[in-house]
Amino acid sequence: MRIAFLNWRDSTHPEGGGAEKYAETVCAGLAALGHDVTMLCAQHGSAPAEEHRDGVRVLRQGGRLGVYPASLRVLRRLERTEGAFDVVVDTQNGIPFAARTATRSPVVVLVHHVHREQWPIVFGPVSARVGWALESRVAPLLLRGLQYVAVSGRTRDELADLGVPPDRVTVIHNGTEPALATGVQRHPEPRLVVLGRVVPHKRVEHAVEVVARLADQHPDLRLRVVGDGWWTDEVRAHAVVLGVADRVDQLGHVDEETKHTELASAWVALAPSVKEGWGLCVVEAASHGTPTVAYRDAGGLSESIVDGHTGLLVDDLAAMTEAVGRLLTDDEARDELGREAVLHARHFTWEATVRSWEALLAAQAAGRAPTGGTDTVSPLAQGADLDVVGPPRP
Repeated sequence: MRIAFLNWRDSTHPEGGGAEKYAETVCAGLAALGHDVTMLCAQHGSAPAEEHRDGVRVLRQGGRLGVYPASLRVLRRLERTEGAFDVVVDTQNGIPFAARTATRSPVVVLVHHVHREQWPIVFGPVSARVGWALESRVAPLLLRGLQYVAVSGRTRDELADLGVPPDRVTVIHNGTEPALATGVQRHPEPRLVVLGRVVPHKRVEHAVEVVARLADQHPDLRLRVVGDGWWTDEVRAHAVVLGVADRVDQLGHVDEETKHTELASAWVALAPSVKEGWGLCVVEAASHGTPTVAYRDAGGLSESIVDGHTGLLVDDLAAMTEAVGRLLTDDEARDELGREAVLHARHFTWEATVRSWEALLAAQAAGRAPTGGTDTVSPLAQGADLDVVGPPRP
């Protein structure tokens, strides 16, 4: 198949994160299976306008908002000069590209999560209302009748609330790479880790708050923040205000070996984000036997974590602090969660993710109802083998 994949950014973008990892891994996997894949995304800095990576042609055009009309112009030009695509993937990151207005090829819409809670955090009140109106009212009408892909069942439920029929949404989870062998042991002193972009809606400040509230009980407790972003200085300032700047290490962007070393040596991972479509950071930590504590109402995090068995889900900051404090003092419970987390993580592979995408795109290109889609969950999440005794739920 000849496939166009429209995505807001790629992983070389300073603000690239889990959504970009998902898009690029799927694109590279499809290319490895013999498909002709072109990714259209935003230009940034000195990145070349055209690049070939992992068998994928990457075309960059436009900026933060300009990428949308610019990518549609390029899509039209490519179809005019090179021929029609068999299928086009339109990634809706808050708002879609509206690719169906620029092509007669079948269009599949990819949604990681609904941004209801994020609009007012990232934008001012007027822009937030406009953005949410576009996402919740305009997009479902504009994309009516198209096939959707969501990265979690929670996102599928949220799309249903916006009027997207669940039978038009196929769930294809994130995969995860096999855990990189680091050779490191758990750090002898208690360590927490946060992995991901440092932006407001990730709420890294909540992890800093946890450290401050547990400082007296755990004088050697440290927080390792793995990732970078434009909110880094604000997180640092918050740590200073709380008097724990000497306990918070902001590592910025790191290489893969360092990332896996941090995950493997941490005692507990935190995911205090407002919303995640899935929670790639959770499964990456799980692959090293590191359980995650996250918020119950944060979208796909309540799916990537099997509460009480591979990690803990809580309702607020006080409960997060209590749960982390309990895990830091209960070695047996923490280790049991870690063992189950490893088993859970093994059920999510990129190979399965790519094969599901291939089947779905082939069905769309042929004008058939989709036959792919994983809805893959581990036996723990399905309710089987739940005889594991973890710590009491918060």
